[in-house]
Amino acid sequence: MIRIVRPADHPAIATITDAAFGGEAESLILRRLREDGDMLFELVELDADEVTGHVAFSRLWADSVQLFAALGPLAIRPDRQRAGGGGRLTRAGLDLAKEFGAHAVMVLGHPTYYPRFGFTREAAAKVASPYSKSPAFMALALEPGALDQPLTVAYPDAFRG
Repeated sequence: MIRIVRPADHPAIATITDAAFGGEAESLILRRLREDGDMLFELVELDADEVTGHVAFSRLWADSVQLFAALGPLAIRPDRQRAGGGGRLTRAGLDLAKEFGAHAVMVLGHPTYYPRFGFTREAAAKVASPYSKSPAFMALALEPGALDQPLTVAYPDAFRG
């Protein structure tokens, strides 16, 4: 089952994220996104009421009136990795991002993982961001033409450490 995050989920999310990433850096990003009001939404996957995975979508600040989002972090409990949870959370998150009115989503993620969901370097080619030069920076247009014109996006302060 996938649902929107509740405050009571935060400790389990931090534990899973720390375990999945091998440290606290990503869970600190999540905490700051929440504290700063930059989180668009978060989803968890549950098994028997136990959180097994989490994905976050935060707002990107753009030189456009359109809404753009950042996917990440995405974390799955280590003993549940490679069982499809990340894919289910990503797809559900992308669907919800579109419902929220996001025109496109950016991700700084594994270059061989995110293309299966439609993310590409080519889609991000006209997007200027602090991560534009990274091969891990990819984008996915949720609305036709959303990434056809040059665009500058700024990530929330939480991503700057």
